[in-house]
Amino acid sequence: MADDGNAKLTPLAQPSPPRRVVLLGASNLARGISTIIDTARSFWGAPLEVLAALGHGRSYGLSSAVLVRRLPGILQCGLWDALSALPPAPTAALVTDIGNDILYGASVASILAWVEECLERLAGSNAPIVLTLPPTATVTAVSAWRYTFIRTCAFPGCRLSRNDAFSRAELLDEGLQQLALRRGIRAVRPRVEWYGFDPIHIRRRHWASAWNEVLSNWSEEPLATKLARSSLAQQLYLKSRAPAQRTIFGIEQRAAQPCGRLRDGTTIAIY
Repeated sequence: MADDGNAKLTPLAQPSPPRRVVLLGASNLARGISTIIDTARSFWGAPLEVLAALGHGRSYGLSSAVLVRRLPGILQCGLWDALSALPPAPTAALVTDIGNDILYGASVASILAWVEECLERLAGSNAPIVLTLPPTATVTAVSAWRYTFIRTCAFPGCRLSRNDAFSRAELLDEGLQQLALRRGIRAVRPRVEWYGFDPIHIRRRHWASAWNEVLSNWSEEPLATKLARSSLAQQLYLKSRAPAQRTIFGIEQRAAQPCGRLRDGTTIAIY
């Protein structure tokens, strides 16, 4: 049939933006980042757009250093400017590893204020947020010598006594529960069996089941998924990515973001 010149053209469908995942945390997030991303992909599909503020010893409100590396506080890092500059997209967020700041000498009130400010900034994305509570049961069971050993190795500048540290940890736990309740977000209590001699880091063999349980709280409905099994190659690749800003041996380094891309198109930006 000849074209009469009046036929209406159907516009091409515009691709929907990828689902966005915002991850805030410290060493557990840094150690398990590959498993966490794979768990998120199993829930939401791919590609994902991942923005993460992480790092061993990371503080929510202070500049923090581990050995020769220094990172800005999570509140002060570039993630927030990057997030505000992105177009709207379906978003989910994880806020975890809250507690390092106790051993940096921060008050419980300050830590709660920093976490609440993060939650307030995330609220603008209409994101379902999951907050993990500190592993208080495993932490407070630590003996005096183990506490001194861990404090000396991980936080050499800290002089906080065991009793004072544990008292603040319990107050922080209570404050986070109240904060989550007030803001209507999911707070997840870590299982004691996820930990071993190290009372604050989830054991590798429990990464898949632990993060599956935590991230399933992004949805009101049960999410059927297989446990994530990240490849060693992907784990090494993600651990080699450089954050947007860090200082090593006193020399500031900057890296363009996103700094990583997986085969399925998932992008990773680290701050």
